[in-house]
Amino acid sequence: MTGGDQPHQPTDVYQRLDQVKGYPYTRSEYLRRFAWSIVQFLLIRTSPARAMAWRRFWLRLFGANIGKLSGIRPTTRIIHPWLLTLQDYAMLGDHVTVYNLGHVTVGEHSVVSQNVHLCAGTHDYTKTSLPLIRSTITIGSGVWVCADAFIGPGVTIGDNTVIGARSVVTKNIETAVIAAGNPARVVKQRPTPTS
Repeated sequence: MTGGDQPHQPTDVYQRLDQVKGYPYTRSEYLRRFAWSIVQFLLIRTSPARAMAWRRFWLRLFGANIGKLSGIRPTTRIIHPWLLTLQDYAMLGDHVTVYNLGHVTVGEHSVVSQNVHLCAGTHDYTKTSLPLIRSTITIGSGVWVCADAFIGPGVTIGDNTVIGARSVVTKNIETAVIAAGNPARVVKQRPTPTS
């Protein structure tokens, strides 16, 4: 800028960051998040890869509903463990992000592979103050979410479905199908296993 130039002031801005709520969570939730971040950094990330029972212990202590022999890898990142359900034998792979502002459920015998992002939160873009929306994600039983996929807010994935690598899922996906792409679409039925 030179001389008396003024910074550009848009006249018709759809969102106003000066109106965004600065603290959208309760005080107790901020305290729990802080305590969990310390545990996740010091005790989860540094744990041996095979120490699933150790990580289940800490998740349950922070309110997660963890089924028999389900587990997470040391590099899995979970925002709110008290809003997570992993049913029996459910697995979250390396570098999975569970951005669970709302409840996230992963059904029994389901695998969420490495680098998947489960995003159960967004903002209401129709309001200038962009209020937080805390959505849910439900992943059925026998599901395989392949590497690098993105599962968006409010999505339900039916039982026995496969979500292809790097897919972007923003709408519900039915049962026993293979879906892939951006946006993810059903490609074909998932074959019945032979053994």
